[in-house]
Amino acid sequence: MNQEILKEIDSIDLQSKAPETEPQRQYYFIAKVKEHVKALTEELGRTPTCCVTTFGCQMNARDSEKLTGILRLVGYDIIEDENADFVIFNTCTVRDNANQRVYGRLGELKGFKKKNPHMKIALCGCMMQEPTVIEKIKTSYRIVDLIFGTHNIYKFAELLNTTFEQKGMIIDIWEDTDKIVEDLPIERKYPFKSGINIMFGCNNFCSYCIVPYVRGRERSRNPKDIIREIEALAAEGVVEVMLLGQNVNSYGKNLPEPMTFAELLQEVEKIEGIERIRFMTSHPKDLSEELIQVMKNSKKICRHLHLPLQAGSDRILKAMNRVYNKEQYIALAKHIREEIPDIAITTDLIVGFPGETLEDVEETIEVVKEVQYDNAFTFIYSKRTGTPAAAMPNQVPEEVVKEGFDKLLKTVQETARERVKRYEGMVMDALVEEVNEHDATLLTGRLSNNTLVHFPGDKSLIGKIVNVKLDKYCGFYYMGSMVE
Repeated sequence: MNQEILKEIDSIDLQSKAPETEPQRQYYFIAKVKEHVKALTEELGRTPTCCVTTFGCQMNARDSEKLTGILRLVGYDIIEDENADFVIFNTCTVRDNANQRVYGRLGELKGFKKKNPHMKIALCGCMMQEPTVIEKIKTSYRIVDLIFGTHNIYKFAELLNTTFEQKGMIIDIWEDTDKIVEDLPIERKYPFKSGINIMFGCNNFCSYCIVPYVRGRERSRNPKDIIREIEALAAEGVVEVMLLGQNVNSYGKNLPEPMTFAELLQEVEKIEGIERIRFMTSHPKDLSEELIQVMKNSKKICRHLHLPLQAGSDRILKAMNRVYNKEQYIALAKHIREEIPDIAITTDLIVGFPGETLEDVEETIEVVKEVQYDNAFTFIYSKRTGTPAAAMPNQVPEEVVKEGFDKLLKTVQETARERVKRYEGMVMDALVEEVNEHDATLLTGRLSNNTLVHFPGDKSLIGKIVNVKLDKYCGFYYMGSMVE
């Protein structure tokens, strides 16, 4: 974290009133919580522990890094064991099974809290923006100390302070906000790569998706703040950044001085030290020719594009409110491949949307065969209360969903294998990410196209980009060897 900010926090007079402006207000509460954690340390005779568990997308993972940065700064020891003095679940609600996992984990925490009277439990993230969830937690999970949502995550230090000074469950949920607070602590999972939020919220309102209701309307960060953050990361040794947004193609439309996503990418490319640029997620309806050309001509933008299809039937796409049809999507994918022949295209697919038939699934399979995805995330439709799709008639029977899902998944795997296998024998750049978790003699690296490769090497190479020969294709990953 910026040393000037640390000095500012250390010099705060806690006898004074909390500032009204951000982020100074949060610096004040960080200083206050440090005192509470110091007292707790003395009482316990050890450093209190904290575990942050993340459910869901890269946006949530980035939010968790912000929470972890504050917790480390105030004096907690960060561990991965949920039998800790402070446990925080950063939740996802895109699918119902994510909610059920949280409830199951909360049940496990009951036993831990009985044995540890100092234990605090906090819940945040998308799931907490649902009123029915809050009611369930209030009645069935009284062990929870703090609940907050997606719009006020920047207030974490202030809310954490309240848990030290008040008894009972603290709930602070906002319906929406246009506020973006910069310059708060953050602790990255990897020293050599980082996600960067460039925007928050979504305006698309796909009929199955709860994200616009829990993340709010689109709001873009000021490009100068984004560039400043990435420059600071580059100075710290970060070589790869991933620009994050619910739909990055909409970036900049609501700024006082509008800027396109393609223009932002060109500015990021100028930053010295940054060698790779990724982004997530791109909506097909507004992926511009300008963006395709910027990607084509870039030496830093990775050869990977995630382009969610969701369904291949025009009737289902219309019911989903995706605002494109099958022919438009296929034409776009073909054009991208013509302009950038070495690009890997991945996608999201949903099976079992209300009213979908096996004939509709066959249409999705046709698109998969035509586009030839390098990988696809295939999901069974999950009914989310509050979305238009949840109230639609003709919810699909489970056995029909399973039949369509299995057939689609088989096609996805077959076509993806053929796409990925074509690199066998080639030498490509790989960013070394970690020691292989199954074999300590191997390193795991990621190619520009997002494919993993495992190869012999020393852990001193982690964080570096090296040349690797892709010796053997093994089904969605490669075994390789380093080339000098």
